[in-house]
Formats: sequence, C-alpha cells, structure tokens
Amino acid sequence: MRTSLVLLSARLLDPVTGELLPHTALAAADGRITSLGDDGEIRALADTSTTVLDLGGAVVTPGLVDGHIHPVSGADLTHGLDLTGCTDVEQARSALARAVRDLAPGAWLRGWGLDPNVFAGGPVETAPFDAVLDGVPALLLLFDAHSMLASRRALELAGVAGPRTFDQATAEVVCDAAGRPTGLLLEDAACALVERVAPQPTRAERRERLAAALRAMAAAGLTGGHVMDANGDSLAFYEELDEAGRLPLRLRVAPWCQPGTGMDGVRALIAQQGAGGRLWQTRGVKIFMDGTIDNGTAWLEHPDCHGESRHAFWPDPEEYTRVIGELHRAGVPSATHAIGDAAVRHVLDAVQKAKAEDSRPVRHRVEHIETVPDDTLRRFAELGVVASMQPTHCCDFTRADHTDNWSRRLGEERASRAWRCRDLHDSGAVVVLGSDWPIAPHPPLGVMAGARHRRPSRDLTRPPHGPEQALTALEALQGMTVNAAYAAGEEHEAGRIAVGHRADLTAFGDNPLTTAATELPDLPVLLTVVDGEPVHRDTRL
Repeated sequence: MRTSLVLLSARLLDPVTGELLPHTALAAADGRITSLGDDGEIRALADTSTTVLDLGGAVVTPGLVDGHIHPVSGADLTHGLDLTGCTDVEQARSALARAVRDLAPGAWLRGWGLDPNVFAGGPVETAPFDAVLDGVPALLLLFDAHSMLASRRALELAGVAGPRTFDQATAEVVCDAAGRPTGLLLEDAACALVERVAPQPTRAERRERLAAALRAMAAAGLTGGHVMDANGDSLAFYEELDEAGRLPLRLRVAPWCQPGTGMDGVRALIAQQGAGGRLWQTRGVKIFMDGTIDNGTAWLEHPDCHGESRHAFWPDPEEYTRVIGELHRAGVPSATHAIGDAAVRHVLDAVQKAKAEDSRPVRHRVEHIETVPDDTLRRFAELGVVASMQPTHCCDFTRADHTDNWSRRLGEERASRAWRCRDLHDSGAVVVLGSDWPIAPHPPLGVMAGARHRRPSRDLTRPPHGPEQALTALEALQGMTVNAAYAAGEEHEAGRIAVGHRADLTAFGDNPLTTAATELPDLPVLLTVVDGEPVHRDTRL
C-alpha cells in the first residue's frame, strides 16, 4: 500500500481528552491514517510519489464537520446584494438605492441576509423601500431563508394580488386589512409564487457558484458537512464535482420529506439511502416540524406576542409521527427541523413511539432547538436523540437584553431559555454544532467561538446572550468532530486521529483549545485534508 501523505512536526490533538497525542507525525494511504509516530519513522514511509509536509508545530485535529449546511441552496441564495450588515431601515434603504442605480433597465434585484430586527419592532414589509424600488422587481431574502420580501413590481409580474392557500400549513402571502399583499412571503410555497417568474442563472453558473462555496468552506477548515436537503440539481452537482475531482468536502446528504409525500414517497426515500459517490452519500431524511420564530411560523406550546407560531408545518402532525415510524423500522435516521417547544416535544414523542414499537438503534436528531422547557431536556439522552445546534444564530440574531425580534415575540420566560447548549450537554445529550449556512457564516472556528462566548460576532464588546449556556473549548471542538461522527454513525472511522480512521484533518496555527474564544475566528487554518489529500494549503506550508 503506497503512502500518499506524510505530515511531520505536528501537534496531534485528541478531541476526546483535549490532550496532545504522544506522536509528531502521521502517514495516510487510501484515504485512511495508516501510521502514527515520530518524524523519523513516519518520514521513512514516504517515497518519491508521497506528499510530505512539515507543519512546523501546527496543531492538527480531526477534520471539522458542519452538522447542518445547505451548500447548493446556499450558493444560490447568497448571490446578489448582501444585506447582512444592515442594522436599520435607513442602512437597508441606502444599500438598495445603490444597487438600483447599477441595475440594467427591467433587471431584477436580488438581496439576501436581511435581518427583521432592521424594522425595529415594526411590520416586516416592503413599504419602507417602496420609493427606492419603484418599478423595480426585487426579491429580498430574510436571514432565516424561510421568508422574503417581494417588491410591488415583483408581485405584479407574478400575479400575486391577494392571499393564497397552500398545502404547507405555515405558508402565507401576508396581506393588510384590505387584503393587499404587504410584500412579505412566508415559507417556500409562498416564496415560490414570485421566484418562478424571476430570471434564473444557468445550470453551469450554479454549479460553479457551488464549487466556489465548497472551496471556501475547505479553506476555512471544514472537511465535511451534514447536508440538510437534496433539492433540484443538488445530487447531480455533487456527483459531477466528485467525478471531476472537484469536491473538497465529504458530504452526508439528507433529502427532504414534505407533507403530502405519502408512504410510497417515504419508501422511495428509504430506497435512496446509500446512493452516492466517493465523497458524498445519501444518508438520512430531513423533515420540517415548524418554521421560524422570527416570522411567526414556529410551533409553540403558547402563541407568541402576536398570537402567531401556533401551528405545525404538517397540517396533520400525526402523519409526521407515522413517517418517523416508517423510517425507524427501516433503520433510516431522521433529522427534524424543530425550533419551537411544541415542535420539539412532538418530535421526541414521535421517536419515543417509534422506539416503543421497534427497539433497533436508529440515531434520530432534532435540528435547531431554539427554546425548550426543562422537562424536554432529559428526553434527548433518554431517547438517544442527537441535539443539533447552531449557536451563532443566538449570537448574531438575538440580544442579551431581549430587545430583538426573536425575544420580543417569545416573551421573557421563553427568551431566557435560548439555545440551551449547556443544559442539553449536561443532561446527557450528544450536541452537534453547525452553521445552517447560508443562514449564518460557515467558518467552523466562528461557530465554535460563538458556542463559547455567545456574543454578537460583529461587536464582541456587547454582552453575551445566556452566558450560562456556553460550552467549553473542548466541548465546542467535540461538537464538530467526535459528536458529528457519532451523529452520522461513523464514530468507528471518523472524529479521532487514530490508525484506521479517515484521513480527514484540519491543521491550525495554534491550539484551538487554548486560543481565546473571541480570537478563535482569526486562528490561521494552515491545512485541510480530505480523504488523505490536501484540499487547502496555506502558502506558509
């Protein structure tokens, strides 16, 4: 077996103990770690065809894995005007005005990342932008990617002049008291009314945007991701990039199961499991139990302050329960988007029922878990359900004083139990960390930093939201290594630096466990290795 890669002068970090291993070098072949030892004995394994890198004391961890990303839709949605830096209506209006000046006549304006806190508690609608968007067809995606604002001209071109009904229980064309659309569209079904008349990029353009996004992820230290959709051309794009040697991450893809799928559709999803290529594979099924708190489409046990967030995403939640049972009996893990307390409780109830009827060990997961009461916490460990968390959502979209849109909607009691990473960990749950890109930035060091400091990444001088829910440096690293491997059922071959494990590795300029949380996002990523091959290499190496 030919040694393909040798790394020398490394500090190898064990994410289980937090200690450095008693080795300074490793060798890899056929995508696996084959030897650990000192520089001399490992160097002797190399031949003229081996890539040999002296890391100069860099700290190497198992490859970082994002527990929740949307690469294809993210590459699509983050094209256009970046509104993530806008903090009030005036800033957003000015950004839109500048973009309009550069538009060709009749062209559509696309924006993304708009935070509803821009509206300072007022209605989320296009009215503040009507003057600058007069006659301009525009689609402005809100940061949660579950809602968007469509300009008056865009609504006109789409023929949307009033309310509509949808199979998705939480989808809505929001209208005023006179029945006129305000511009706010909630959930995919409503957004699609206008999306389908907007110009679309070519397939080749979309594939290249995806390739660029994946390269950026690898450069940030990611070696893999748990992909929570397989919509449109996603699987074909992964296959094409993989076959061309252009897929720089290992991807585990969970296709969606939507209301109305039916048991034939569920069985088709089961049959699809395992399909894939060298670096990507279909594993698991993604399901939505609710929407988001910010746009009033979450499922809460008690309505929010606007009387919203009262309904499940599934018109009949018991149909969801039957789907979970069918997947469980087939040994297929589910990953359910559940943000509100009622949604999380229903998911846990469904898993409990499935396990009572069939005792096989299937690792189901809940995604997001933004607010839950005390009695829900222990059930994750009791049922073996993985808690998949995105701490940067708390950092960047809520505030410690609860004056943000998310907190105001929930009220003080529920806002005080935001993103309970610490409580879930201490109750025995396996906590996996991710970004939910494009909802939040994908660099994993920023995700781990947010889990530790819980402060707004744009202003680290501001107070943390729920500092008692912070994770330690080691726990944050585990959330993107050993815990991510466990959630995928891959702990026997991933998440550790050990002989026989995958040669998926990330090398840093210093130890991420001893780097201050506020400085962690700036820690240099020197090397990213996937399947034994460098996919990112700093010029210093």
